[in-house]
Amino acid sequence: MKATVKHVAAARSERAPGPGRPRDPQVDGRLIDAMLRLLARDGYAGASLEAVAQEAGVSKPAIYRRWSSKAELATAALAQLQAGDAPQASGDPRADLVSLLASFRRLLLRPNGLSMIGTLLVEERENPELLRLFRERIVATRRRQVRDLLDAALALGHLRRDADLDAATNALIGSFYARYISGERIGTDWPERVVALVWDGLAR
Repeated sequence: MKATVKHVAAARSERAPGPGRPRDPQVDGRLIDAMLRLLARDGYAGASLEAVAQEAGVSKPAIYRRWSSKAELATAALAQLQAGDAPQASGDPRADLVSLLASFRRLLLRPNGLSMIGTLLVEERENPELLRLFRERIVATRRRQVRDLLDAALALGHLRRDADLDAATNALIGSFYARYISGERIGTDWPERVVALVWDGLAR
């Protein structure tokens, strides 16, 4: 009987907060961190929700109260990782673009950084919903950040009115993937080098 009462009490403690009570951010953080560790270690296919729950020290239902699927949790974790490294804006679009791409470089080169992205990409055929969320939450966000800075530069008169900002966005972000796949080192000077090249091509 005592074991049953203890079990019921534990179950009640994990229920969703009542009206007006926010979720425990510590649990959210532990789940995000656990998913990132498992993605890096085991890949998306190996990062089961059971393993995430065990790694985070919570129950599996605690995950479903926050995210409806493994795809939701995985992409939320990667999106938070990206958001947490966003630099402060200075108001100078060119300098901010270099800072933004420097943060992108750090994310790619962190341990298992690009491999975590790769483990999602290989799921395209089996899990199109995962790829949709990945493109919406991570890829589109990064592109929008770059494009917003280019739009700001255009509005300030730094760039030609006919500048192809869509192509410039692809060139700036794509250069990192091309460099990485080629096996060449992405040095700390790479963000400045690629911005200088593209900016000169767009400048008035």
